[in-house]
Amino acid sequence: MLKVNDLTFRMQGRLLLENTSMVVPMGARVGFVGRNGTGKTTLFKLITGEYGPETGSLSLRRGMRIGQVAQEAPGNDKTLLETVLEADTERASLLVEAETATDPTRIADIHTRLGDIDAHSAEARAGAILHGLGFDAEAQARPCSDFSGGWRMRVALAAVLFSEPDLLLLDEPTNYLDLEGTLWLENYISRYRHTVIIISHDRDLLNKCCNTIVHLENLKLTSYKGDYDFFEKTRAERMALQSKMKVKQDAKRAHMQAFVDRFKAKASKATQAQSRVKALEKMAVISAVQDTDVAPLNFPSPEKPIASPIINLEKAFVGYEPGKPIIGNMDLRIDADDRIALLGANGNGKSTFAKLISGRLSVMDGKVSRSEKLRVAMFAQHNMDDLFPEETAIDHVRKLMPNEPEAKVRGRVARMGLGAEKMETKAKRLSGGEKARLLLGLATFHKPHLLILDEPTNHLDIDSRESLVMALNAYSGAVILISHDRHLVEASAERLWLVHDGKVGPYDGDLEDYRRLILKGPGSPASKKEAKAPKVKPVIEKSAGEKRREEAVKRENQAEARARIKKLEAIMKKAEEAIGKLNKLLATASTERDAKRIRDLATKKAEFERRLVEVEEEWLSLSESLAS
Repeated sequence: MLKVNDLTFRMQGRLLLENTSMVVPMGARVGFVGRNGTGKTTLFKLITGEYGPETGSLSLRRGMRIGQVAQEAPGNDKTLLETVLEADTERASLLVEAETATDPTRIADIHTRLGDIDAHSAEARAGAILHGLGFDAEAQARPCSDFSGGWRMRVALAAVLFSEPDLLLLDEPTNYLDLEGTLWLENYISRYRHTVIIISHDRDLLNKCCNTIVHLENLKLTSYKGDYDFFEKTRAERMALQSKMKVKQDAKRAHMQAFVDRFKAKASKATQAQSRVKALEKMAVISAVQDTDVAPLNFPSPEKPIASPIINLEKAFVGYEPGKPIIGNMDLRIDADDRIALLGANGNGKSTFAKLISGRLSVMDGKVSRSEKLRVAMFAQHNMDDLFPEETAIDHVRKLMPNEPEAKVRGRVARMGLGAEKMETKAKRLSGGEKARLLLGLATFHKPHLLILDEPTNHLDIDSRESLVMALNAYSGAVILISHDRHLVEASAERLWLVHDGKVGPYDGDLEDYRRLILKGPGSPASKKEAKAPKVKPVIEKSAGEKRREEAVKRENQAEARARIKKLEAIMKKAEEAIGKLNKLLATASTERDAKRIRDLATKKAEFERRLVEVEEEWLSLSESLAS
C-alpha cells in the first residue's frame, strides 16, 4: 500500500532521512514514534506529496485516498454537522448531481453509488463521531464560529474521520482532546477499517490501537511488529545485543590491526598481513549505541511539610458570572500527600476547579480554608504565553535569583533539562517541549506544597513524559493532575475525582472502569440511574414479646459488629503497612527510572488504597451503628 525505498530528504540543509526504507501493508495500524524534531511530520508531508524526496522513492497504491486533519480549523457560519458532512466530497457531489440529473441511467447510477457508500446513514455517523469528540446534539447545530480554536480542531478531526480515507494520517490527534475524547478516539482507531498511521507520544493510545510501530531514529525508519510495549522491549534487547557485538568487533579489529602493524614489514608474514588488511576493509562497522536518554525533570519538594488538610472546601461554589456557578456545593479536603487526578469532559469545570484550588479564582459562596504557609504552583498549557519571547531561559531564572552568581543560575536552568545551548536560546525559538520544561521549572522554583498540572504532556515526547512520571513520584508534596495521558495518570495519581454535572467528588472505580463508562454511548458519564420512590410501610404496634426478641437480635448483631470491627482494624493496619512499603519501592523505582515497575507498583498501591477506603467506610459505618 505504502512503500518507501532508499529515501533521502533534507530540510534547509539539515539531513532528516537518509537511504531509509519501509513498507506499510493495507489495513495496518501504525504508530509512528521518535524524538521531537527528528522528522515525523516531514515524512507525512512526503507521503501527501507536499514535499518531494531528494533521492529514492515513495509510492502509494493507485487511486488511494489520503486523509489528514486540516491545518486550518473551520471557523465559518456552517454548523458542526454540516462541516463534517461536507468532508465526504463524493457524497456531497452525488447529492448535488442527483438534484439536476435527467438521464435515467445516470440517476440510477447515482442512487446505487449513494447506497454503496451508505449515504442514508451519513448524518447519524457524523453525529456519532462529533458526540464521541465531545459535542452534544445542541452543539452540533451551532456554527463553527461559536467555538474556540481547540474545539474547532476537534471538528477538523471529526471531518477527516467521517471521510474514512484509505490512508488516515493523524499527527498528535490527542493534543486538543481531553481524556474522554482520547478514550473514544482510541476505541475508534482500534476498529478503523482502513490503514492508519498515527504520530503520538501517548503510549496507551499506541498500545491499544497499533499493531505496528515505526521508529524514526538516526535518520532511519525501523519497523517493529506489535504494540508500543513490545517495541520498547524489542528495541532495548536489540540495543543491548548491538552493544555486545560492538565490543566484540572492536576487540577483533584491534587484534587484526595489531597483527598487521607487527608483521606487515616481514616478508614471511606479508601475505597474512595483507589478507587481514582486506578483511578489515570489508568488515561492516557496527555503530555504537547512541545515548538517547533525555534530561530528567526535577520538582523540588517543600522544605517543611505542613499539616493536613492543606485545603478544605465547605459548601463552596465557584464560577465566573454572579449567580451562575460552574461547580457548587463542594465539601472536599486536600491533604499534604494527596495525588489526585481529575476526570471529566472538557467544559465540565476541571480547569475552573484547578484555578479555585490555586487561588486564581475566589469562591462565590461557601468557604475555602488554606494552610497559612501553603505554597501552590500551577502549570497550564496557556501559560506558554507567559514567557518573554525575547528572553532566554537564563534571563527568566535570573529574575528569581537576582543575587546569586551566574554559575548557580546556570545550574538551576540545567536541572530543568535545558543544556548549555538551549539555556541561551530566546524563548520564542525554543520547541514546545523545551518551553514546557522551562515553565515547569519556573512554576516549581519556590518548592511548592501543592503542584497543579493542567495537561502538562502536550509538547512532551514519550521519554520526557516518562521523566515527568519519575519527577512526580519523587516529589513529596501534593499533586492535582488534569491529563489525557492515561499512562501518566495511572503511574502518578492515587485518587480519582470526577468533575461532572456541576459537582466534584471521588470516583470509586479505576481508569479502566471509567473507560468502559465513557464508551457506553450517549449520555455517559452523564447517564444517571433513576431513583425509585421508597415504599411506605404501615406502622403496626409491636407486642412485648416481639420487642424482647428484637432486643436479643440487636445484642447479637452488636456482638457481631464488634468482632467485625476488630477484624477490620487488623485489615486496615496491614493495608497501611503495605502502602508504606510500596511508597518506599516507588521511590526506589523512580530513582532507577524503571517505568514498568513504577506502573506496577502504582497500580498495586492504588488497589491497597481503594481497599483501605472500603474497609474504613465499613469500619466507620459499624462504629456509628454501635454508638447510636
